[in-house]
Amino acid sequence: MHTENQLSTKIDENVPTAARMYDHYLGGKDNYAADRAACEELDKVVPSTRRLALNNRRFLQRAVRTLAQEHGIRQFLDHGSGLPTQDNVHQVAQRIDPTTHVVYVDNDPMVLVHGRALLQQDERTAVIHADMRQTDHIFTHPDTQRLIDFSQPVAVLFNSVFHCIPDSDIDGPLAVARRVRERLAPGSVMLMCQLVSEDPEVRAFVTDFMDQATQGHWGRVRQQKDVAEWFEGLDLLDPGLVEVSTWRPDTEVAPRQLTHEWVEFGGLALVP
Repeated sequence: MHTENQLSTKIDENVPTAARMYDHYLGGKDNYAADRAACEELDKVVPSTRRLALNNRRFLQRAVRTLAQEHGIRQFLDHGSGLPTQDNVHQVAQRIDPTTHVVYVDNDPMVLVHGRALLQQDERTAVIHADMRQTDHIFTHPDTQRLIDFSQPVAVLFNSVFHCIPDSDIDGPLAVARRVRERLAPGSVMLMCQLVSEDPEVRAFVTDFMDQATQGHWGRVRQQKDVAEWFEGLDLLDPGLVEVSTWRPDTEVAPRQLTHEWVEFGGLALVP
């Protein structure tokens, strides 16, 4: 199991991170030459990745808005939140109810620095430096305890992050999902999605490439059936498990994922 003292607070600009690569794809400026070079190499095999990243971000925003408006969720725990960008979870949710509480979790020290700078005036939002697999540490962290009441419904987000961790009986995606679910009150919601491909060559290339590029900070590209396993025992919200650009699009002309070397696949489900 990963513990807090194993996390480095040093920013190594020569080793790409998923958070900074994602930031680059979203048009952000909090990334380095190594991150941009890794994105260029990735695009040679999976050229739809920038569109995929943008569609994933829009999916997250739609999901948070839906949970706040239609399900009355007023507390969010966002695992692997990434670098702050436009319309973060707290901004989307607090437009609907300014009293909403949000806790962000990320293991990238750059996220901690930028997130705390952004949120230093917001007492209803916090950033925790932790690995998403550190469930006990995250749930008992003083900021989580201050902001999240686990006797009430909470939305737990694993948005485009489970591909960053390998399979393991102890802290693989399935184990983490089950461990978190056990701690949630009925009416809570889990959002889970990750990069999937039904093409074994794409899965193998991207998994190997990202594992080398991030120096081991990667899991694997999975298949739809792997994602479906995480949701067993939960009540899926319509439209179920889908490629995320098709999850409750704002309009019929909303951007869709047009190429499918790999896709972001997942959904939202209620804890019964």
